Amino acid sequence: MPAVTHDEWLRRAKALVLPSAHHIDGAEEAGAGAAFPVVSPRDGQVLTEVADGGAAEIDAAVAAARRAFDSGPWPRLAPADRGRVLVRIADLLQERRADLALAVTLEMGKPITDAHDIELRALINTFRWYGQLSDKLTDESPHTAPDALALVTREPAGVVGAVVPWNFPLTLAGWKIAPALAAGCTVVLKPSEHSPLSALLLAAVAAEAGLPPGVLNVINGDGPVAGRALGLHPDVDVLAFTGSTAVGRHFLHYAADSNLKRVWLELGGKSPNIILPDAPDLEKAAATAAWGIFFNQGEMCTAPSRLLVHSSIAEQVTEAVVRRARELRIGDPLDPATEMGALVGEDHLGRVQDHIATGLAEGARLLTGGSRTLTDTGGSFLEPTVFDHVDPRMRLAREEIFGPVLSVLAFDDLDEAVRLADATDYGLAAGLWTSDLSTAHRVSRALKAGTVWVNCYEEGDLTVPFGGMKQSGNGRDKSAHALEKYTELKTTWIQL
Repeated sequence: MPAVTHDEWLRRAKALVLPSAHHIDGAEEAGAGAAFPVVSPRDGQVLTEVADGGAAEIDAAVAAARRAFDSGPWPRLAPADRGRVLVRIADLLQERRADLALAVTLEMGKPITDAHDIELRALINTFRWYGQLSDKLTDESPHTAPDALALVTREPAGVVGAVVPWNFPLTLAGWKIAPALAAGCTVVLKPSEHSPLSALLLAAVAAEAGLPPGVLNVINGDGPVAGRALGLHPDVDVLAFTGSTAVGRHFLHYAADSNLKRVWLELGGKSPNIILPDAPDLEKAAATAAWGIFFNQGEMCTAPSRLLVHSSIAEQVTEAVVRRARELRIGDPLDPATEMGALVGEDHLGRVQDHIATGLAEGARLLTGGSRTLTDTGGSFLEPTVFDHVDPRMRLAREEIFGPVLSVLAFDDLDEAVRLADATDYGLAAGLWTSDLSTAHRVSRALKAGTVWVNCYEEGDLTVPFGGMKQSGNGRDKSAHALEKYTELKTTWIQL
């Protein structure tokens, strides 16, 4: 796409038509509830009001998804035909890429360059990849005695409830929706109340691309009402959730209190990023550490929020990270030159500031940042923040902050590094920088994390699974393994 200026993005933002209704059974539905405002964190202004869903709207959406699954064409289409629809969705998303990126930036504060080049790229690739995968899967026919034939088939699990957060509202929705649709399921999506607009635009694109009515439904609303109703609904067969560990616990309770639906959780993280003295490029390691924690304003479950660096290079690496933090361009998310935008809203900004204040009170040393900035804009902006002298027992080292706040911890040997890395309730991701192949293998196996990046961070593609260990959740998004969440194994034994 040709370069778009700040002024042009501002013009497009004013002209963008924003949705306001639920998407149920292929159509816009206002529902019976009131409306709630969607506030842009870039300036604190109300973008629009959207219909607020509750139990009645969830019932209607689940009923539509159930009809589409039980008697509609979608689960009965040949996998190749389902795949062609998913590829058409990807093609149309590419055509509407600028509008969808704008919606993401306006509703959650992500820089427009990241929304357009990273978030939308991930969404488009996800639908295309699962569309192309749809007819490549095979069932099994185990070897049995000559007088019997055994078949092991994967069948669509049914109605999927998907609940996704605001930090990557389209990427994470795509990671749930695309494999569920490829498997032949139908979906009810509840986006975050902070970011409903992009999800509604996605549903409209899917309908235009030929997805039958009822196959994808979107209900706006908050977690304690709409999310709870979806989690407790007896006609939902599978629940897929990305969000905090605390809310993930609620969904396990909802399943236990209703129909024992399967619940797949991708939860929080407190990811360690270990830099050893033999890292192949210390400057690159430091620059990547800074990028990883400040990308997306630090609002990322895999953010490398604990920088574990060998004491012999701690000062050198920390100085490089601090230098990069001070160089970052914070500004209007609609400015293509902006490198770090606004946090999602005032409540979240306050929670991050509370963590910073607690870190100071507990004795950590603030090296840079820590304060609100750009207050004249009305937006929720925070300086990139770096602490060192962080004790492993401090909240800074234990709790997920979900903001641009880095904690630096020094270690003296590799065993101590591994102990520090694993000294957390979470196990989502980790980074390791070393030139020694044996060290890379040994440490990556020792780390209790679903993904370990060696000499890089946040790399990968759709061929590899993504998910966590311990209290970072269960199940996997991405790759062919994601289909396991949305299918049921059936054994058929035929006596000959």
